[in-house]
Amino acid sequence: MLPARKRTLLPAITLLAATILSVTPPASATTNYQDLNHDNASILITPSQLMNGSPYLLTVTLPNRALSVTGNWQSHPISFFSNSDRRTWFAARRRRRRTKPRQLPLIIEAALKDGTHQTLHQQLTIETAPYLQVPLTVPDKFVEPDPKALKQIAADKIVKDKTFASSASKPQWTGNFLPPLRLAPESDSFGNQRLFNGKIASVHRGLDYHAKLHTPVAAINSGRVVLARPLYFEGGCVVIDHGLGLMSVYMHLSKIEVTAGRRVRRGQIIALSGASGRATGPHLHLGVRWQGSYLDPAKLFEIQMPPRPK
Repeated sequence: MLPARKRTLLPAITLLAATILSVTPPASATTNYQDLNHDNASILITPSQLMNGSPYLLTVTLPNRALSVTGNWQSHPISFFSNSDRRTWFAARRRRRRTKPRQLPLIIEAALKDGTHQTLHQQLTIETAPYLQVPLTVPDKFVEPDPKALKQIAADKIVKDKTFASSASKPQWTGNFLPPLRLAPESDSFGNQRLFNGKIASVHRGLDYHAKLHTPVAAINSGRVVLARPLYFEGGCVVIDHGLGLMSVYMHLSKIEVTAGRRVRRGQIIALSGASGRATGPHLHLGVRWQGSYLDPAKLFEIQMPPRPK
């Protein structure tokens, strides 16, 4: 039985429909310019309604081949990659979990092969969505660690920082991302606020699945294993790098079936579920980390991913 939950409100995001296109001249005064209109280029953002911390896919379609496509949102740069024709460009981004309701501009600029620059603007509107409060009970050593445990926690942090410090420069995934367990129901959602033993409050940065001990756990997509070892809070832990700063994290495992450095395919069994680390019982915790922050895995499974560039 799940613990009692208290409903709270935090922001989510939806998209305004209007797209405005403009042409900006390149730096060289001798370069020819090309006028473009609403029918020549487009921005598609999926899904159309996003929760805070959720991923979204940007698809930019251009009438002509581009040398590069860049973007900016909330003063953060956006990196795009293209398919083989260099007319369709993709980028994956996430919403911050806590943002006050307001409109935010998205700006995308394409440098075309003929020397012109095309700028696309789209307004985004943040709205509100519910999250829950979940009280949990765990052994006291996970709430008030002793000196020996604190030393291990510090060492684990160094290992994790090194693991997350770099990622493949190109997408390693193959097709859409799939859940790690086929039949296990979800038990605790991303973004819920959790209170351990009535003392330590934290935000749940992943998705939990009810799973009996030793249930096979599959990789949610192809990539390279960058960590496979036990950690203090996470228990048995596997991290897979899917490229471009996108990583999946599997926690509380009873047995790890892969080693760091090994390449795995989507759906491959990488571990068995367990109750190791700071866990209230047997289950699988799945985290998805995107360019330094965690996002909602359930939303990632809803996105139709672009083909991996050749």
